[in-house]
Amino acid sequence: MTDYPPEFLEKLKQVKGKRARIVVEHILEHGFITTEELETIYGYRHPPRAIRDVREQGISIESFSVKNNAGRSIAAYRFGTITETQLAQLSGRSTFPKRLKTQLLSRQQSHCAICNTQYESRYLQIDHRVPYLIAGELATDDIKLDLYMLVCASCNRAKSWSCEHCENGHTIKDSAICLTCYWAAPVDYRHVALRPLRRVELVWTDEEISTHAKLVAKAVDHSLSLQDYIKHILKSQVDEDNS
Repeated sequence: MTDYPPEFLEKLKQVKGKRARIVVEHILEHGFITTEELETIYGYRHPPRAIRDVREQGISIESFSVKNNAGRSIAAYRFGTITETQLAQLSGRSTFPKRLKTQLLSRQQSHCAICNTQYESRYLQIDHRVPYLIAGELATDDIKLDLYMLVCASCNRAKSWSCEHCENGHTIKDSAICLTCYWAAPVDYRHVALRPLRRVELVWTDEEISTHAKLVAKAVDHSLSLQDYIKHILKSQVDEDNS
């Protein structure tokens, strides 16, 4: 157990959300929490998301490595120094105004900004293009639409994991780098979490699913993964167009 300043404990009491509360209470009782504990005790298959929930409310969390019972190194998390916490954005994340989601739904026509799949409004989540811990957010009466986008839960989890493991989020913390990343600008970007990659998210729905099944069968016939087979088709088409 660590003796934390009363001001810090008061801040911890203000942490909201089930996942974030579990992380805070576990660390207060045990000193740290591991990815293994988040998965086996609390059933969270995406531990970094739970940690990010706490960080986004202005609480500094630092990661380190520990050995589990099998002797394997796993990630663990504890509160950062009180100085870091005080320097964090202690106001936490404010509630988004309803008009913001309405405007984004109209702009994106109810599509996820990353995978381009169309969803009902309730299945789309407002996302900061630049992670909150790096850029913070403007006051709710001065929202700039271009700083936000709607994403589905699956893409939001994928972005969270990628940002959690990006050096920019850990040490550099440069908003300009984020704005040139795939996760902030999936149509026009230079890198994916600082890696020189290019991505295309493809989702088949409704009557398109039969096409997907045919592609899977063709990929098997060519002894290729579905991803490699699709790349093969696209490359052949581009080469033909350029010949």
